[in-house]
Amino acid sequence: MAAGNEEAAAAARADFARHWQEEFPGEPAPRMELGSVRAMERELERCRRHLRRLQRALAEERFKVLYLEAALARAPPRPPGSAAAAPAPRRRPPAAAPRGSSPEGGSDGSSGAEDASSADFNYGADDYDAEGNEEPKALPEGSETMPYIDESPTMSPQLSARGQDSGDGVSPTPTDGLGTGGERDAGKGLEMRKLVLSGFLASEEIYINQLEALLLPMKPLKATATTSQPVLTLQQIETIFYKIQDIYEIHKEFYDSLCPKVQQWDSNITMGHLFQKLASQLGVYKAFVDNYKIALETAEKCSQSNYQFQKISEELKVKGPKDSKESHTSVTMEALLYKPIDRVTRSTLVLHDLLKHTPADHPDYPLLQDALRISQNFLSSINEDIDPRRTAVTTPKGETRQLIKDGFLVELSEGSRKLRHVFLFTDVLLCAKLKKTAVGKHQQYDCKWYVPLADLVFPSPEESEHCPQVHVIPDHELEDMKMKISAIKSEVQKEKANKGQSRAIERLKKKMFENEFWLLLNSPAIPFRIHNRNGKSYLFLLSSDYERSEWREAIQKLQKKDLQAFVLSSVELQVLTGSCFKLRTVHNIPVTSNKDDDESPGLYGFLHVIVHSAKGFKQSANLYCTLEVDSFGYFVSKAKTRVFRDTTEPQWNEEFEIELEGSQSLRILCYEKCYDKTKLNKDNNEIVDKIMGKGQIQLDPQAVQTKNWHMDVIEMNGIKVEFSMKFTSRDMSLKRTPSKKQTGVFGVKISVVTKRERSKVPYIVRQCIEEVEKRGIEEVGIYRISGVATDIQALKAVFDANNKDILVMLSDMDINAIAGTLKLYFRELPEPLLTDRLYPAFMEGIALSDPAAKENCMMHLLRSLPDPNLITFLFLLEHLKRVAEKEPINKMSLHNLATVFGPTLLRPSEGESKGHLTLASDIWSHDVMAQVQVLLYYLQHPPISFTELKRNTLYFSTDV
Repeated sequence: MAAGNEEAAAAARADFARHWQEEFPGEPAPRMELGSVRAMERELERCRRHLRRLQRALAEERFKVLYLEAALARAPPRPPGSAAAAPAPRRRPPAAAPRGSSPEGGSDGSSGAEDASSADFNYGADDYDAEGNEEPKALPEGSETMPYIDESPTMSPQLSARGQDSGDGVSPTPTDGLGTGGERDAGKGLEMRKLVLSGFLASEEIYINQLEALLLPMKPLKATATTSQPVLTLQQIETIFYKIQDIYEIHKEFYDSLCPKVQQWDSNITMGHLFQKLASQLGVYKAFVDNYKIALETAEKCSQSNYQFQKISEELKVKGPKDSKESHTSVTMEALLYKPIDRVTRSTLVLHDLLKHTPADHPDYPLLQDALRISQNFLSSINEDIDPRRTAVTTPKGETRQLIKDGFLVELSEGSRKLRHVFLFTDVLLCAKLKKTAVGKHQQYDCKWYVPLADLVFPSPEESEHCPQVHVIPDHELEDMKMKISAIKSEVQKEKANKGQSRAIERLKKKMFENEFWLLLNSPAIPFRIHNRNGKSYLFLLSSDYERSEWREAIQKLQKKDLQAFVLSSVELQVLTGSCFKLRTVHNIPVTSNKDDDESPGLYGFLHVIVHSAKGFKQSANLYCTLEVDSFGYFVSKAKTRVFRDTTEPQWNEEFEIELEGSQSLRILCYEKCYDKTKLNKDNNEIVDKIMGKGQIQLDPQAVQTKNWHMDVIEMNGIKVEFSMKFTSRDMSLKRTPSKKQTGVFGVKISVVTKRERSKVPYIVRQCIEEVEKRGIEEVGIYRISGVATDIQALKAVFDANNKDILVMLSDMDINAIAGTLKLYFRELPEPLLTDRLYPAFMEGIALSDPAAKENCMMHLLRSLPDPNLITFLFLLEHLKRVAEKEPINKMSLHNLATVFGPTLLRPSEGESKGHLTLASDIWSHDVMAQVQVLLYYLQHPPISFTELKRNTLYFSTDV
C-alpha cells in the first residue's frame, strides 16, 4: 500500500516538473509535497501566503515609484548645465505568466507595446470580494483548462510607458494616500485621465487589428465550404469563429466613437457613456467564453486533419499600429482566439484607472462606476464558470450544471419573513440561507429547500387560495423607518466631517444596517409563488413586479429544454450547496450601508418624466406603463399611465413628478390590462396584468440635472417606449417663485386671494377638497398617487383664469389630478402656509418633551398665524382627518397624509436650508421628520375651533 502511495506521489511530482519546465524553461522545478490531497492542500495554502507577501511587497514598491515620480513632476526644473546623477537602472521583479496565457508565451501575439508594458501589473486583488472573506483563487492547473480572467486593478498598457527611458511603468495601488501632492491637483488628474485614455485607445487599435486578422480567413473558408473540396465545414467554421464578428463590430464602434474625443481633447470631455455601453454588451463575451474551449479543440482537430487549414492557422497576419514601423506581425490562430478573453480584463482594468483620475463630481464618474460594476460582476461570473472545481457539480444527465441567476429574496416561511439567497441553476432552483460561522471559518450556505425545474410550476392567483394572506406593513411604519435611516446617515456624515471616533461611526453604521435590514425584510408585498408539482408550495415577497418577471422568465426559458425530474442524494445536495458560496454573483445584501463611501449616493429631489408613446406591439391591446425607482436598496412603483385602449401604438403623453430618495435607476414596465373577471385579484398585492416589456436606465446626474428635458428611448422585448425626463434637486424645489400675474391664484399670497374673493378659504382649496370628498375619499392612495401632470397644469390654468367652466372640468377630471392640483397650490404659495417666520418655532415646539409645554406652544403658534392661513389650515386639517377615517379602504393613514402634506405646508426658507445643510441626503432627512411630526400632531389633536383658539389668546400669550 505504502509503495503504491509513493509511486503516485512520484508521478505527481514528475507531472508538476513537466508543467513547470513548459512554463519556465531551464528553471529547476521546486520541491513540493504532492503525495496526498492533504499534502497538496498544505502546499496550496503555503503558496497562497507567499503570493500575498510578494503582492504586498510589489504594491509597496509601486507606490514608492509613483510617489517619487509625482514629487519629481512637481519639483522646480533643474538649472541648465547642472550635473545630475545617472539614475540606477530599475529592474522589474520577475513574474510568472498566468497559467493558460496566450500560447505564444506572452499575453499578446503582436509583441507590440501592449505586452511589454503591462504583463505583470497585478495588485493581489484576485482574492477580493465585497465582504472581504473570499479566499484567494488558486491558479488552475493544467493547460487544458481555461485560464482565470484577471480581475486585479492595474494600469492601461500605454500609461505605464509614459517614457521608455523611465524604466518600469507603475500604477497606483488603491490607497487613500495617493492624493497627496500631485494627485490632488485636478489638472494633474485630468492629464492622467488623458494618458489612460490615449493608452487604452492605442491598445484598442491593436485589438481591433487582431480581430480583423482572425476574421480575414473566415470569408474564403465559408466560400469553399459549399464547394466539392471544402477546407472546413460550415459547422466547423461557425464553431471556431463563434461571435468574433459581433465582438469586432462592438469594439470598432467603440473605437470610432472614442478616438475623436481623445484626439480633440478637452478637460470637460465626457465618454463614460461609451464605457457603460461597452460594459452592457459583455453578454457577447459570455457566449464567446462558453464556446472557447470547443473552438480551440475544433481548430486543433481541423489543423491535424487538414494541412491547408494548418498553414492558414499558423501564420495569420496582424496589422501593426498606425505609427508602428512594423507593418504586420505573424500570429497563430490559437493565440488570437485567446485575445477576447484577455481583452475583457484589460477593459475592466482601465476602468479602475479612469476612476482614480476622474474627479467624483465629473459627469463621467457615476457612468464609469456603473461600467466597472457591470464588468466586475461579469468577470466574477466568468471566473466561476471556468473554474475547474465546478465540473464536480453535474446534472443527473451528466452535463455541467451552471448557475444562471442568484439574488436575495424575502420568503414567507411559517408565517414570518425570512431573507433567503436563491440560486437558479440550469435544472434546479435552490433556496439557501447563510450559516452563522465562527470567526476565521469559511462561510457556508445551508439549503432550506430545492425544486427541480422539471417539477416547478407557477400557480395562477386563482389557484393560490391555500397560500397564506400577505401581511402588509403600514406605509407610515416604512416611512418612519426611512426617516430614521436618513437621520442616522446625517449623523454618520457629521461624525466623519468632524473626524469623530471610528467606534462611534461603526456603532451608527451598525444601527443603520439593522434599520435597513428591517426595511428590506418588511417592505416587499408582491407575491411570487412557486409550486413543486409533487408537494409543497413556496411564497416569496418582492418589492417590484420587474424582479418577479425576471425570475419567472429565467425559469421558463430553462424549462423549454429537455429537463428530467430527479432527487438529489444528501452528498449531491451538500456538494451543490457548497458550490453556492463560490458561484454567487450577488455578494451583499442590497442595503445602502453596504456601499463604499466613494460610491454615488444617488439623486435626492424630484424627477419629472413624460411617457410619450410606444411602438413595436404585434397586435392591438389595452396598454399602460408603470414607473419605478430604487429607494433604500429596493425598487418602488411611483407612477402609472392611463390605459390606452385597443391599439398597437399608444400615445400617452403623460407627465409625472417622482420623488427620488437616493435613487440611481429608473424602470419602465409596459403592461396589457386584464379585464377578465375570472382573474380578478384574490390578493390586494397580486398583479394579474401581463407584462409586455420592461427596461431600466441609469439616472446619470449630469444628463438629468439640467433645466431642459432629456429625451430617450427604452427598448424592451422589441417594444420601444419614448419618454423625456428632467430632474429638480431638493434645494431647487424649496425655491418659491411668486407669480408675476397677481390676478391668478397660484403663486399669489393667500391673504391677497381671500381678500379678492371675499372668502375665508381660497376657492381652489374649497372646490378641490369638495370634489375629493365627493368621489375620491375611498380612492386607494389618494394624495399619494401622482396625477397626470398635463391634467394638473390644465386645472391650474383654469383656476388662474377663473374660468366659468371650472366645476364642469372638475367633475370630468381624474381624481388624482384634482388631489395633485391642491398639493401644487400649497407648494407654489410664495411662502408656506405655516409661514417662514414661524418655521423655527414649530421645529422647537415639536421637540419639547413635556406634553403640557408642547400643547401650550403648538396652540400659541397656530394663534400666531395670519387669519387666512389659520382658517385654511384648519379647513384642510378636518378634511385630512375625514380622509384618514377611510384608511381601511384608501390605505391613507394620518401618518401617510402627514408625510405627503407636512413638507409642503411647513418647510424651511431657501436661505435657512442653505445655511445648515451640506449633503443632498441631509436636505431630505434633516427637517422632513420634524415637518411630518408637526402636521401629525395637529391631525391627532382633538378638533380645533378657530373661534375657541382666538378666544384663548389672552390666556396663552407666552412668547415662543
